Amino acid sequence: MPDPATYRPKPGEVPDEPGVYRFRDPAGRVVYVGKAKSLRQRLANYFQDPAALHPRTLAMVTTAAGVEWTVVSTEVEALQLEYSWIKEFDPRFNVKYRDDKSYPYLAVTMGEEVPRVQVLRGAKRKGTRYFGPYTHAWAIRETVDLLLRVFPVRTCSSGVFKRAAASGRPCLLGYIDKCSAPCVGRISTEDHRALAADLCDFVAGNTARFVRRTEQEMRAAAAELDFERAARLRDDLGALQKALEKSAVVLPDATDADVFAVADDELEAAVQVFHVRGGRVRGQRGWVVEKVEDVGPAELVEQLLLQVYGGESGEAVPREVLVPHLPATGEAEVEDWLGELRGSRVDLRVPQRGDKRALMETVQRNATQALALHKTRRAGDLTTRSQALQELQEALGLDEAPLRIECFDVSHTQETNVVASMVVFEDGLPRKSDYRRFAVRGDEGGLDDTRAMREVLTRRFKRSRAERDAGAAPAAGPAEVEAETAGGTGAAGESGLVVELDGATGEQAPGGVDPDTGRPRRFAYAPNLVVVDGGRPQVEAAARALADAGVVDVALCGLAKRLEEVWLPGEEHPLVLPRTSQGLFLLQRVRDEAHRFAITYHRSKRSRAMTTSALDGVPGLGAARRAALLKHFGSVKKLRAATAEEVAEVPGVGPRTALAVVAALAGEQAPDPAVDTATGELLE
Repeated sequence: MPDPATYRPKPGEVPDEPGVYRFRDPAGRVVYVGKAKSLRQRLANYFQDPAALHPRTLAMVTTAAGVEWTVVSTEVEALQLEYSWIKEFDPRFNVKYRDDKSYPYLAVTMGEEVPRVQVLRGAKRKGTRYFGPYTHAWAIRETVDLLLRVFPVRTCSSGVFKRAAASGRPCLLGYIDKCSAPCVGRISTEDHRALAADLCDFVAGNTARFVRRTEQEMRAAAAELDFERAARLRDDLGALQKALEKSAVVLPDATDADVFAVADDELEAAVQVFHVRGGRVRGQRGWVVEKVEDVGPAELVEQLLLQVYGGESGEAVPREVLVPHLPATGEAEVEDWLGELRGSRVDLRVPQRGDKRALMETVQRNATQALALHKTRRAGDLTTRSQALQELQEALGLDEAPLRIECFDVSHTQETNVVASMVVFEDGLPRKSDYRRFAVRGDEGGLDDTRAMREVLTRRFKRSRAERDAGAAPAAGPAEVEAETAGGTGAAGESGLVVELDGATGEQAPGGVDPDTGRPRRFAYAPNLVVVDGGRPQVEAAARALADAGVVDVALCGLAKRLEEVWLPGEEHPLVLPRTSQGLFLLQRVRDEAHRFAITYHRSKRSRAMTTSALDGVPGLGAARRAALLKHFGSVKKLRAATAEEVAEVPGVGPRTALAVVAALAGEQAPDPAVDTATGELLE
């Protein structure tokens, strides 16, 4: 475990200016990113007496092995650079406001020639207007179903729309008057677009004019004794009012605001946000996060705004953002940043009285209850993970807890289509971006489990050593380091943004990071513990692979499925952990995830292989020619119906090979071909 005193920069090296700093672990991976008005004062706080540090801060500084910083000219630059680094490096000790949901939006595709109404999740698309987020997709569909009476905009997919246009008959919604049927020309494209725009205005909160217009048209129809039309308009008015009732009115009409509240304790914080559009609550979201250090509410709010709005498009930022505390950086700086995202002024403030203050108290109660519920449901989550890692450290006799665990599993069908998987768990949680899969080649004379396991581990650690060696070239000294500017790179002094490496020492970048891209290499990070799926034979094969690769500082164990016993290299008897052991439960999770990942890859590879199995063993037909034949004919079925002359037309396939292919597909022995020696063509 690194000692913070070994990499503490000298006081004179750290500038007394605003900037952003990064802590790196021994492999060069960024584990924490922060910003400060004074880098000197902030970094000094991390290197004080360990007993005075927050528990998560202590874990971070003892995990890290170096610190580097970037000086900026303003706090707004520091805010933006900090967010970009968090997005790029995904440091595991930074606060991340994440939940396990992708919230649905009501979307109107105004970028299409004939706009469509639908429910969308995930990344936002250009040319589409979004309303929400909503808590449940069914709530959107119920509202849309009501509004289609008044705004019959199409909801069908592009395929359904094209088929209806080709046949000249609308779909069911067109027959029941819940679609204006632009596909068959019942309404012009321009009128349909105007109808979609009206729907957007209504959902955005401009509801009064549509209600008044419908009432006026209903009275006018009744005065003209057109009672059928008046009855339809009456039903339309009822649909509009019912749609309005589904969203509680909490603020004056046309108010667009996001209302945030935070409830926290020493280790965790719960966040709730109500999305108010048109004076009505359109959606609600919540997160629970772990604190990395003793940050106050102002710092939590600042990080929250960065991560909620930093990755969104400008239209996701409302006119008002109501928060329980002003950000630590300052109200004006964050308002300017939000205004740039929105394209117009954004009012960031703490409500003091009135309806907005009452709504803030409601959101605060939700945040408090969410934190209490989280503690009730997952009180042992962080504690349990720490306990599991501690139990593994003690049971396996490790010097430190295995913060990074890699598990390997082999999958095959009777020693064919052999594949292997590598899954990674960090701090007891899966890190799927580091998962890897292997197609086993059988270089060591066989394809059984032990030889496959040995081959995979040998390849993994040879690649790791090669990547570390690739990063060992001397880096530029301090005089050769260019300054980063807002538009790229330039000479130092041309911008207020100056880069200093490894505490201004100018040392080379660690081998775990690609110096060209700044991103981690694929296999550069060595695990603390390697787990193999299997018993003593698999463990011994893995131990030989580690020894051949010269790996001496990585622990190894195997987990056998039959009795869930743990095997260690060189031991005649397994280690049996208690059934209630959190360490055993973690090993089972890691093993099962590796098995799932390997099975998925094996099935996909087996499916691809089955498409060409009929061509296996044809003399003179290798993988490249098989691929050329399938590309030319499209399928084995069409290839089977082709003649030898047609097969010979494929580039790279000669007459003899063509006859062999036709004979193999027909289940016959290939005859000796008669070939014209002058032209090379087949003879009858």
